Amino acid sequence: MTTRTPEQIFHDHGQALGSGDLDRISANYAEDAVFVTPSGVLRGREGVKRGIGALLGDLPNAAWELKPQLADDVLFLEWSAATAHARVGDGVDTFVFRDGLIQAQTVRYTLVAEEG
Repeated sequence: MTTRTPEQIFHDHGQALGSGDLDRISANYAEDAVFVTPSGVLRGREGVKRGIGALLGDLPNAAWELKPQLADDVLFLEWSAATAHARVGDGVDTFVFRDGLIQAQTVRYTLVAEEG
């Protein structure tokens, strides 16, 4: 089996996020992955599902703008997203890739409710 490159993993991760399928999303993560947020560390694929589920719950059906920068097995991602009811203008994630999977991810963003 050929190991996927970080670019291939991140592309598939984006496709999976668009589907909203937490099982498909978590399949891109290592069994022992860590998902680090300001509110704590989530572990394993179940932790990833909780963390990504919270993000997708905050921003359902969002329009996303991504600015990724890849350096070897580390990807720095600045992002923004908007829905009818909320937006994020300062999203920052870091991904660490190992053996064809995401080994670690940090996530930080400020959710702003849209008035109206």
